[in-house]
Amino acid sequence: MSTDTSINNKGVKASAPLAGLTVIEIGQNIAAPVATQILGDLGARVIKIEKLDGDDARNWGPPFWDGAASMFQAVNRNKASIAINFRDSRQLAAVERLILAEADVVLQSMRPGLLAGQGLSAERLRSHKPSLVWCDLGAFGSGGPLSDKPGYDPLMQAFAGLMSVTGEEGRPPVRTGYSVVDQGTGMWAANAILAALFRRERTEQGCVVEVSLYETALAWMGIATAQYQSSGEVPARQGSGAATIVPYRAFATRDGHLVVAAGNNALFERLCKLLGHPEWLTDARFSTNPQRVKHRQVIDSMIEALMVHKLSSEWADAMEQAGIPCAPVQSIDQALDHPQTKALGIVQTVPNSDMTLMGMPARFDGQRPAVRSASSALNADAHLLAPYLDAAKVTA
Repeated sequence: MSTDTSINNKGVKASAPLAGLTVIEIGQNIAAPVATQILGDLGARVIKIEKLDGDDARNWGPPFWDGAASMFQAVNRNKASIAINFRDSRQLAAVERLILAEADVVLQSMRPGLLAGQGLSAERLRSHKPSLVWCDLGAFGSGGPLSDKPGYDPLMQAFAGLMSVTGEEGRPPVRTGYSVVDQGTGMWAANAILAALFRRERTEQGCVVEVSLYETALAWMGIATAQYQSSGEVPARQGSGAATIVPYRAFATRDGHLVVAAGNNALFERLCKLLGHPEWLTDARFSTNPQRVKHRQVIDSMIEALMVHKLSSEWADAMEQAGIPCAPVQSIDQALDHPQTKALGIVQTVPNSDMTLMGMPARFDGQRPAVRSASSALNADAHLLAPYLDAAKVTA
């Protein structure tokens, strides 16, 4: 990484990994904004193109924070905002000119065919600017009977099988607490875009990148897929536990729950001795991990019957001394208040606002990219499009 920390003409520190790159986001909700926020956190200049009434997620509250839903604020920092009428050919032509003149990357997640139907397609733009990296972020992916259908995170968690392995056996299916498919798709989009940019450095050619919510959801099921295809057994819900490791779950304590991860025989031996039951080590039902998996209900119930008599903190201290991995189940306020979280400095203040947001979970030469700005108010950066509204021709 360069040690030059001067500010370039786009307001980004030159030492940021993606300083000098311009990204156009034509998307909304969570997945596309997560992808472009990652690129923005890495130093890219991100311009968010929104419909006239804004990204739907601006109103996904309460709670609201500094004029928009907190959910929106969490995934739209370090971006400019331009609002357009997607039915107005003059405005779309201006967006095309903006892309051809300034953009390195375009990420779009509008419903299938919307932009292409208005003449704003990857094929058309890349015919004028072959170096452009265009990312299509869709619901079900291109090809197949569902490719034209819209999709949302909980639909994908259901359809790809995530809900079938989440929650307690015998109880209704549940989704994960937050949108792992949306956020995962954003991460895959950012990864693929970075790979395309890396290739462009060698070939001077961009490409079309494709990611989708459904493909991301299926990828999250990769381990379950391997287990099913190798055994023929459909994975079941394991609550807080894991299908193939025992003991490896949350156990009730006197004041909460503690996750214990005794993932090998040596750790299980330490746990047995700590709990005062070394005889478990000679019980054939618990002699190996496959045996413990087979008899999980027996061993788990025996462990919990002991742990419920002490506080989580008491067990955590004892297990730490014994070298047994464990963690209390914390609420978000507890996690944010923990000294480890504070020491990492990952919760960052946002300039010119009263907000604090979760920063990027990566550091470069020991430095975490700083939040440069909160999300822009809707259409606050209309001036960025103005020069292209009346341009006589496309400037490649």
